[in-house]
Amino acid sequence: MAGFFGLFDYNKPGPGVSKNGPKKKGFVVFFEIFFRKFWKLILANLLFVAVSLPLVTVGLSNAGLTYITRNFAREKHAFIAGDFFDTIKKNWKQALPAGIINLLLTAIIIFDLLFFYFNHTSSQILDYVLLAVTLSIALVFTFMKYYIFMIMITFKLRLKQIYRNSLILAIAGLKRNFLIFLVLGIFYAGAIALFFVNIFVAIPVILGVYILFFPAFRSYLIQYNIFPIIKKHMIDPYYKEHPGEDIEAKRALNILEEDDLKADEEEPVFQDVVPDEDEEEEKPAKTFPRQYTQQEMDRLRRKQRRNKDYDDDDGTI
Repeated sequence: MAGFFGLFDYNKPGPGVSKNGPKKKGFVVFFEIFFRKFWKLILANLLFVAVSLPLVTVGLSNAGLTYITRNFAREKHAFIAGDFFDTIKKNWKQALPAGIINLLLTAIIIFDLLFFYFNHTSSQILDYVLLAVTLSIALVFTFMKYYIFMIMITFKLRLKQIYRNSLILAIAGLKRNFLIFLVLGIFYAGAIALFFVNIFVAIPVILGVYILFFPAFRSYLIQYNIFPIIKKHMIDPYYKEHPGEDIEAKRALNILEEDDLKADEEEPVFQDVVPDEDEEEEKPAKTFPRQYTQQEMDRLRRKQRRNKDYDDDDGTI
């Protein structure tokens, strides 16, 4: 019996979707993708938990998980284990220090919040001001963390530029950032409430949800909501200045437009070179590549090794 009385059978043909039909609402698409990729998200979540167990490697696991959830949010395919570890391999030089920096800054912010909340000075007004400033910094940094790894795996930027752009987008995308913050806040509030109800029930439930589900859901929620902001402020300006470039990167992000598709279809895959009638018949056709000397081949191999970390086929811009 397919599905449950045929209700959840995704193999049977459906009525199809009209090309000119009304577009579905964003939250409808969000849940459609989520339920369609549910088991793959669980597998990705298990990989995330396993890799981030040493804690200092949480940046590596964030990079790998972000690539998978970014692809799912953009309705692109991803190989769970293969793409997870390939992304870590390509981005570890930035992902590892970024994860450590985020951990240190988070620990400092939490310490400051507790310090200003419990340690009262002679001026109560000053206590409230310092606490408010620290809360504001904590909120902005939380918003920044939504973007850091998405920018890292999508663009070829230095770590300093990644943090600077994350700060800009944390302010530019306040509406969506607050939406993510509120949805995740519901989960955190539920976990805290469960602790107050029964700590012995809370611990296994929270651990189970975290190990099987929560990091992947959090990452998918973030990637789905922040992509329009990144597209507006980073991707669209790039293609405005470089029209027609990096079509493969557009395809990887599923943002190809009609003009791109037409140009892609019109571009010949193979091109014959017909010699001029005036040219001598024995002259070789230009389709044959010239031969390289051994020295030139060695130089090309060294150049490829130097550029190995910046492979153009990884969907980055």
